Amino acid sequence: MEALRIALSKGRIFDETLPLFQAAGVEPVENPAVSRKLIIASNRDDIEFLNVRASDVPTYVQHGGAHMGVIGKDVLMEHGGEGLIEPLDLHIAQCRLMVAGFPGTDLQEKKRFRIATKYANCARQHFAQHGRQVEIIKLYGSMELAPLVGLCDLIVDVVDTGSTLKANDLVPLESIADISARLVVNRSALKTHNEQISSLLASLGQAVREKESKL
Repeated sequence: MEALRIALSKGRIFDETLPLFQAAGVEPVENPAVSRKLIIASNRDDIEFLNVRASDVPTYVQHGGAHMGVIGKDVLMEHGGEGLIEPLDLHIAQCRLMVAGFPGTDLQEKKRFRIATKYANCARQHFAQHGRQVEIIKLYGSMELAPLVGLCDLIVDVVDTGSTLKANDLVPLESIADISARLVVNRSALKTHNEQISSLLASLGQAVREKESKL
């Protein structure tokens, strides 16, 4: 039987996902954070992990390079979720996707806002739903710098503690979505690997419930 391939990315989501997989009886035999391998075996012959960039996880799962993956809801929203099923909220890596800018900014002002963000699709959709015209400037990092140098009026980014915004004299202005890590599954894989996926989903779901009950 073909091994079940699970796409994971390094960083916070992996660090917080690993204990859930361990509780479900699955763990990589090497640490993806230090290993140069892109396909990492697990302690089970029927499961292996793919070490990919966070933004690529939904693409690997959508096109069948991986059967399952764990990714933040923000990345999933930006991707669009085509060909994916989202059966489980892992309730980890929690934050918010926010509109942020200078204190006192009036979002109802009749003007064409310039928005700096790496979440271009999410930002465009959010402002369209509110009937606001925007110009999107695509950036990939140091988002808080953009309004400070006059590149934009607002930013759209994930906010955890808000300390980086505060350090740069910016504030959250409007919430777009609550974010947490989600388990996603390739739609076709549910048919070809139904038993493996269903079993792992049940174990991970139980691990999430037990973790939540202790909070």
